[in-house]
Amino acid sequence: MSLRLSYGTNGFGDHPLPAALDVIAGLGYDGVALTLDHQHLDPFAPGLPARVDAARAMLTERGLGVVVETGARYLLDPWRKHEPTLVSAAGREPRLELTRRAVEIARDLGADVVHLWSGILPAADSPGAGWERLLAGMSELVPHAEAAGVRLAFEPEPGMFIETLADLRELRRRLGSPPTLGATVDVGHLVCIEDESPADCIRGAAGDVLHVQIEDMRRGVHEHLEFGEGELDLPAALGALLEIDYRGLVSVELARHSPTAPATAARSMRALRDALDRLPRSPSPATEEAS
Repeated sequence: MSLRLSYGTNGFGDHPLPAALDVIAGLGYDGVALTLDHQHLDPFAPGLPARVDAARAMLTERGLGVVVETGARYLLDPWRKHEPTLVSAAGREPRLELTRRAVEIARDLGADVVHLWSGILPAADSPGAGWERLLAGMSELVPHAEAAGVRLAFEPEPGMFIETLADLRELRRRLGSPPTLGATVDVGHLVCIEDESPADCIRGAAGDVLHVQIEDMRRGVHEHLEFGEGELDLPAALGALLEIDYRGLVSVELARHSPTAPATAARSMRALRDALDRLPRSPSPATEEAS
C-alpha cells in the first residue's frame, strides 16, 4: 500500500482556490486538506450550495481527495485568532455552527472526514469548566456528523485544552467512545509534546486515526517547519503509517508558508517521496514463492 499525500490549502492563502488546487494537483499530490476560510469556500458567504458544487467539480477534475478543516484563524472573529472555540467562556455557538456547516460541506463534497480541535481554555477558568463546555458541544456535533455519514477527526494541539493523545482518549471515553469520533494525528505535534516517538504514537493510536497532518518540528517548540528543519524522523513516521494500514490523507500542514507556497509544496513533495523511497521494500508475492 502507498500513502495518499496531501497538502493543506491554509498554506496557499495567497492563491484563490482553483489556482491552489491546480498547483497542488500539478505537483502530484493526491488530495487537499481544505480549510474553510474567507478565500477558500467561505461557509458563511452567500451562494454556498453552488460554490460547494463548483468545488466538488474542481476536486473531481483534478483527481484530488479532500478532508475539510475548521482551523481558519479569523473566520469567526476578526480581532481574536481562532475564537470563539468549543471551550470559550461565552459565544460558542458560532464555532458549533461552523462545524455543523463543515460537516454538511464535507458530505456534499464527497468527503467523509471533518477536522476540529478544542481551542485554548481561558486562563481564569477551571479544567472542569472546560470539560463541561467541550462535552456539551461535542454531544451536539457527534450526532450531527453521524447523521450526515461524516466522521470527526479531533486534533490534539499544543497549548489547547485537548493537548495530547491521552487527552483525546479521555474525551472519547467521556463521550462513550462514539465510532464517529476519531483522531487527527499531527506528526509534528508528536515531536513537540508527546513522550513517545512519533512512530510509536502512531502505532498506539492505530485504531483511532482518521486524518494525518505532517510537518517537521522541534521538541517543546510549537512551530511548523519544513521537512529537514526540525527533529522528525520522517521515514520512521511514514513507515508507521504504512504499518497500521492507514488509508486516509497525509496532509502537509505549513499554514504560515503561503508567500512561498508553490516552492514549499514542491520541496515537501520531494522530501516525502525521498523518505518513502528510503523505506525497506516488502517482498512481492512472486519473490516469496521463489524463496
